[in-house]
Amino acid sequence: MEYTVQKLGAIAGVSTRTLRYYDEIGILKPARKNSSGYRIYGKKEVDKLQQILFYRELGLELEGIKQIINDPHFDGPSALKKHREQLLAKRQQLDLLINNVENTISAAEGKSKMADKEKFNGFKKKLIEDNEKQYGEEIREKYGDETVDASNAKMMNMTEAQYTEFTRLGEELQDTLAKAFKTGDPASDLAQKTADLHKQWLMFTWPSYSKEAHAGLAQTYVDDGRFTAYYDKEQPGTARFLRDAIHIYTGISRSP
Repeated sequence: MEYTVQKLGAIAGVSTRTLRYYDEIGILKPARKNSSGYRIYGKKEVDKLQQILFYRELGLELEGIKQIINDPHFDGPSALKKHREQLLAKRQQLDLLINNVENTISAAEGKSKMADKEKFNGFKKKLIEDNEKQYGEEIREKYGDETVDASNAKMMNMTEAQYTEFTRLGEELQDTLAKAFKTGDPASDLAQKTADLHKQWLMFTWPSYSKEAHAGLAQTYVDDGRFTAYYDKEQPGTARFLRDAIHIYTGISRSP
């Protein structure tokens, strides 16, 4: 089966303008052009468009999608399985948020009562899922399933006040870190205040505290490029600075 740009747009639910743009940027070229100059798409292009739309739904930028699907090693069936897992996770998150909204409406109308901590379950669940998706394998290998599961449970059991303070403390931590970094001295009062704020922030989710674990996590900020990129996004070197401040704070150093 072959399709013109109009017919493909109609069955895929995208505009012809979008398909022409995809052609221009090289993310989805037509199979050929007919004698009249019309773009013609075949099964391969239809499948490719489906992949593009899946990735768009998951929030990826076009340039990133282009690199993925144009990779000679791109595996369509494996990608579809991964899409399915991601969409199921997204559906679970949406179901939780919808349930949260429905319970809130019911409580507002006086039909039921809603505990304060229930109001934030959807948001807390998303934080946990995002963390598991990005770092789950590494942190479970490093700290063990029991520790990570206990941390997730502590997060889910936060009250409204605790969740608000957890969020506020995270923002104060980032602001103080930015100011401390400008001093250039990880032993400065401001840098040590940052390390203490970091400990306070961790304790909202950590089952218990140890200087060794705190120092080990700080070292991860330097060793793991994902953490480094997060902390260094405004000022390169911030992750290393935070690591050094925490090592001074705990009195434990793991690496130069």
